Formats: sequence, structure tokens, C-alpha cells
Amino acid sequence: MTDLSLPSLRAAAAMVHAQVPPTPQYAWPLLAARTGCDVWVKHENHTPTGAFKVRGAIPYIDWLRRTYPHVTGIITATRGNHGQAQVRAARAAGLSVTIVVPHGNALEKNAAMRGLGATLIEHGHDFDSAKAEALRLAQDKGLYMVPAFHGELVRGVASYGLELFDAVPDIDTVYVPVGCGSGLCGTIAARDALGLDTKVVGVVSAHVDAAKRSFEAGKLLASPTAHTFADGVAVCTPVQEALDYFGPRADRFVAVSDDEVADAIRIYWEDTHNLAEGAGAVALAALIQEKERMRGKTVAVILSGGNGDRSQMAEILSGATPRVQQDMRRAI
Repeated sequence: MTDLSLPSLRAAAAMVHAQVPPTPQYAWPLLAARTGCDVWVKHENHTPTGAFKVRGAIPYIDWLRRTYPHVTGIITATRGNHGQAQVRAARAAGLSVTIVVPHGNALEKNAAMRGLGATLIEHGHDFDSAKAEALRLAQDKGLYMVPAFHGELVRGVASYGLELFDAVPDIDTVYVPVGCGSGLCGTIAARDALGLDTKVVGVVSAHVDAAKRSFEAGKLLASPTAHTFADGVAVCTPVQEALDYFGPRADRFVAVSDDEVADAIRIYWEDTHNLAEGAGAVALAALIQEKERMRGKTVAVILSGGNGDRSQMAEILSGATPRVQQDMRRAI
């Protein structure tokens, strides 16, 4: 793993803040009344791309340009937020960008990546199959494959953890959405670098729970399908390097259903007037599931992104839960 000491994280945060202002963290009284604890929301939906991933791409592309100066183009797989972040940073550095997404990916996220300058390719029906195609194209076209998890991504993402803990150092527990793991690892890195005792809890979809099962088993396990509308956490196969880092350092994992996530999105809207995408709401859903355990404590939740499709958000705010097409399959 990359150097995650406090000086290294502060240096990465300075690099991030040269392009991305710190996001706010607010203690929302209606959420406190609803859960019985002091609830701080870290608003990563307020970044320039509407999600936390923008942070990791900045030090990552800086590292790439210094380490591999001959690289002229990158490729990566994404459900959207990672891709937007990479396109933004890579195009600013003069690199071409190809993005592979699964069929049925969020239309607005696809449009945002194209708008930022990416060549977009649709392949497969989940993140893992898109990743396999991106790896193939990287070899075929001589492009540099950007992974969904890397130490430099973690260094950049840790900047939101530093902001949160600098502002509210007495947090008992923080709930963090988990896809490929950069958010969870970045939050843990910030906590450990600051020497805090805050418990860090990973949150996954109950329908794509491989990261939770891998954490509990102490070895890499996969999910057979990605049937959740919370596409930012719809990862069938966890990343071994991420598991190696968060495995001994996370406190526990919580799995939340699509119905719980849809309810959390509605609660965010009602109590804070913020619109969270599915993955952005899983942390609040987990807190609500565990509210008796958290009663009377100071708790934080990471609202990791707000990039949901309009039609999906309209369905959720009307009281329904989006249902994912059942013909999705995991990658081979």
C-alpha cells in the first residue's frame, strides 16, 4: 500500500484542495430526532462531479504522469462516479480517456462522462464484465488501465476523512459505502493517521454483499449477481488489496436492502433536502437499521454521491423502490 502517513495524506489533501474545495459536514437535527443520535452528514454530493471519487483521481493522475510519462491515453471501467473523476483529471493532464460501462448504466452518468470528454463503450451487464472488457481493450489498444482501487486513489479520497475528523474529532462511529473500497480505506487511513478511536463501518447492498462476506470470512468471496439499483456499490468481486487493508481495521460491515436504501433517499430529501443516489444513501440506511445501537452517540454517515437518474429518483420520491432487471449476470 502507498504511504498513508499523516504527512502523506496532508500532502494529497493539499493537491486535492487546489482543485476541489472541502465539502461541508452538517449535523442535521431532523436526522438526530429520527435516529436518536447526533448525525453528521459528510456531503460528498457537493463536489464538482457530485461524488467523492473526484478526490482520488487528482493524486492518481499526478502519480501516473510522473511514473509513466509516455502514457497518452487511459481506460477504466466504472458505474459512473469513478469514470467522471478520471475523465476530469486525465483530460486536464492532456490524456485521452476511454470508459467502459455495463449496459443499463445510469444515463445521466454516461452523459456526464461524455460531456467531460470520454469515449464511452457499453459492455456486459455488471461492473465486473465491464472491467474485463476494459482490460482486454487496454491490451488491444495500448491504453493504460486505471484500476478502481489503488493506493493513490486512497490517498486522495482520505482527504474527506481528514476534513470530517478535523471538524468533528469526537465521532463514535462513521458509516461508509463500499464498492471497490477506496472510500472505506481512505476513511480508515485518515482515522489512523490522526490517532482516533472512531469505529469505521463498511456498508454494502444486501443484494451484492461480497465485500461483507469477504471481510467476515477473511478471504476473497464473490457475489453471483449485481441486482441492486445502488449501482455504486454493485461490485460482484472485491479487490484483494482493499480487503487486505480494511480487513483488520474496519469495525464491522452492515448490509442494507434496496427498500431500505430507497427509504433512506426519501429521508435525506425530507430531512435535509439533499438528493442522494443509491450508493450515496446506503450509509444512512445502515445507521437507521442500527439506530438502537447508536442511540445517544455521535455518528457520521458519508453521503458519497448524488448522481442518480431523474426517472429513478422520481420513482423513489414517489414512494417506490426501483427494481433491477433480472437478466444481469456476473462477469466470468
